[in-house]
Amino acid sequence: MHVIGIDAGGSKTVCQLGDAGGNIMRESRGPGANLQSAGELEVEKVLHDVLTEVLQDAPAPPAAICIGMAGVDRPGDADVVQGILRRLCRGSRVLVVNDALVALEAGAPGEAGVVLIAGTGSIAYGRDAQGGAARAGGWGHVLGDEGSGFWLGRQAIGAVLRALDRRGAPTMMAAPIMAHFGVSRAQDLVHPVYEGGMKPRAIAAIAPIVGEAAAAGDAVAARIVEIGAAELAGSAVSVAARLGLQARPFPLPLAGGIFRSVPQVRGLVMARLHEQMPLARAALLEVEPACGAVRLAAQLIGGTVRIPVYLDATH
Repeated sequence: MHVIGIDAGGSKTVCQLGDAGGNIMRESRGPGANLQSAGELEVEKVLHDVLTEVLQDAPAPPAAICIGMAGVDRPGDADVVQGILRRLCRGSRVLVVNDALVALEAGAPGEAGVVLIAGTGSIAYGRDAQGGAARAGGWGHVLGDEGSGFWLGRQAIGAVLRALDRRGAPTMMAAPIMAHFGVSRAQDLVHPVYEGGMKPRAIAAIAPIVGEAAAAGDAVAARIVEIGAAELAGSAVSVAARLGLQARPFPLPLAGGIFRSVPQVRGLVMARLHEQMPLARAALLEVEPACGAVRLAAQLIGGTVRIPVYLDATH
């Protein structure tokens, strides 16, 4: 008997095959599969491809599939993803949860704690020992995602254009950002962004440029990094406070590509977390979040899965 765990993010999708004990046997990868930014058809294609690869030579369909995906706290979105997976793996039990829960389960299996994610998007999510949950952020690139790769990239492009208008200070980010998008003038950045229908992950791809400029002493880039890090840390503090976790040590895994590709963000976030929550055990998540989805899928077939319930009914 085997199970599937999937972490579907804005930039990549990781699919893992595991046994009934949650041990990883095989892995496949694909592009991002965010329902809001990519749409149902694109998500189904990505999931079809990663499932086909990881299930090659499997003697039977998986007993259970757990997928973590941003935005599926909304019942309508969860229903769409449920339908996709039931079409792709008929007869398998399906569990659809927020991608933050699988990351927390990967970094702190079965424990009360908080996970802070900064990838293409951003969110802080936590659970307590009684099965309650809280979140902050995760509202998407239009309404939030502060400190995320998209947010950093968007702020950087805006800073370059403000400098062009003489409304902002010059920044060394201009040249590498123009080179990245293949334009020779700052004003031409509007074409790939607007006319090209650029997706959030394409904007997020320039986030490392912001970190490199900040490390080189660019004040504009440093300010962007500082604000983004403050927003991320503040989200984690908010979640921990609402769950009452701050009075005792608790795990706080940091997940998502930004904490590795923009080390300045990681350093500032860690410093703020240590200052505001000295008992939090903040550390980079060293395994794929999909490992948490495999664990939840194994718990589903074992009848022990427990999905936290938001303390705030508005989530």
